[in-house]
Amino acid sequence: MPALPDPAAMIQLYRGELGRMTAYRIRLDTTTNWALGASVAAVTFTLGTPGAPHAVILLPAVLCLVFALLESRRLQDLELIRMRVRWLERGFFCERLGGEPLEGWHERLVQSLSQPASPLSLQQALAVRLRRNYVWLFLTLYGAWWLKLSLAGGPVLAAAAVGPLPGMVTVGLATAALLPFIGLSLRAEPLLPG
Repeated sequence: MPALPDPAAMIQLYRGELGRMTAYRIRLDTTTNWALGASVAAVTFTLGTPGAPHAVILLPAVLCLVFALLESRRLQDLELIRMRVRWLERGFFCERLGGEPLEGWHERLVQSLSQPASPLSLQQALAVRLRRNYVWLFLTLYGAWWLKLSLAGGPVLAAAAVGPLPGMVTVGLATAALLPFIGLSLRAEPLLPG
């Protein structure tokens, strides 16, 4: 095993990685808050204004998809940083405190610093963010859309029409768009231990 760097340098690396981890955690929360705010605003406007078209609810649904993809990329970075922090804790600090260090942690840390690669694929990260937050937002928006359609005063399928698209086609498209997200969220694997 190559000689370990100065302990002060390792401590500074640890502090830096902890700071980055906190920043990415805050970024995840901020993006979720944006998605939630956009959804609440659209639902409040659509349900609170009798003349508002039901299709307004599609805008936050598209925004939520963009935010979910953005959060997935951020989650990949967060998991990479979290993995490095755990290597430092289980390898460097555990050994300094008299415990059994993690074998090969130094080489893995050097590899991760020189060639960063997230332990999560984009699909895994998206599945996690969907399961934790976004599938619930999509379901809420879908429910609010159905509520708006039912408040229209006529048959729901007739009220679902958007321009030249008949209501049956609109409902079919909306349902077909929702099902893949529910399916992907059910496939979400747990995050790395630790």
